[in-house]
Amino acid sequence: MNNSANTVEQVNSMMEMDDQVAEVMPEPGRSNHSVRERIQKVVFLIFKGAAAINGLALLIICGFVLYYGLPAISWEFLTESPRNSMTEGGILPCIVGTVVLSYGALMIALPWGIATAVYLNEYATSHRLVRIIRLGINTLAGVPSVVFGLFGLSLFVTVMGMGVSIMAGICTLGALALPLVIGASEEALRSVPQTYREASLGLGATKWQTIYKVVLPAALPGMLTGAILTLSRAAGETAAIMFTAAVFFSPEMPQSLFDDVMALPYHIYVLATAGTEIEKTRHIQYGTSLVLISLVLGMNMIAIYIRARMQNRAGR
Repeated sequence: MNNSANTVEQVNSMMEMDDQVAEVMPEPGRSNHSVRERIQKVVFLIFKGAAAINGLALLIICGFVLYYGLPAISWEFLTESPRNSMTEGGILPCIVGTVVLSYGALMIALPWGIATAVYLNEYATSHRLVRIIRLGINTLAGVPSVVFGLFGLSLFVTVMGMGVSIMAGICTLGALALPLVIGASEEALRSVPQTYREASLGLGATKWQTIYKVVLPAALPGMLTGAILTLSRAAGETAAIMFTAAVFFSPEMPQSLFDDVMALPYHIYVLATAGTEIEKTRHIQYGTSLVLISLVLGMNMIAIYIRARMQNRAGR
């Protein structure tokens, strides 16, 4: 009996010692989990810092332009033409020219871009041909805008005889924005579930009917992302239009698509670098920059609103 009692006491004491050791020594899994949590916190902190830096940079730029440009904003500034070596008057011809060039480029780039994306994603069967076409599109997306300007000068202005005109600028900006539209449209088409196509074909629809009535309506809200990018890119371009559409000074409103035009980005460039009274036009430079930012923001907000309406209709 004594031996059995001693054995039980020894077992109990060993179990107590094991519990004490377990409390002192952390489990391997728990240690690894705490390390992963610390790494995750550090990575999230880096991401938050990057987002904060980007947001702060945007606020600084917008605040700087707003501080120096807001005093120049007036009804006269927005509704009159420039005069007296562009040191007085307003920027109405520049606003009209920017809107016409931007929406004109969108009207050219959007149909061609969507058609190209539909072919690449829905119809093309040769993988080698698709790779070649996509390589060309990606290359075009990285070409500097001044190269597109020289291309437009050679083809549209000289060879096709359009001259320095709105039409030449629209065609040049449309070619420049085409890769953006194609990329956004392809991503929108890929996001449409394959079951949509299979269900439509299973009900007896042809391939074109499936694309036209099922795939494109489902992908259209995403395609409008390409339209938003096109508007932003076209409205802010300088080099692409300075060779093809924009002129130094043209206070009269254009009467046709084959007239030259003033544009906000080129107007800012001229006032800041090539004007005869650079210091006297400093407030006009910042005021024009503020109007350009507001114009691009307004056009983007309209496109985003239309996209949201389409998404709500598609969800019903």
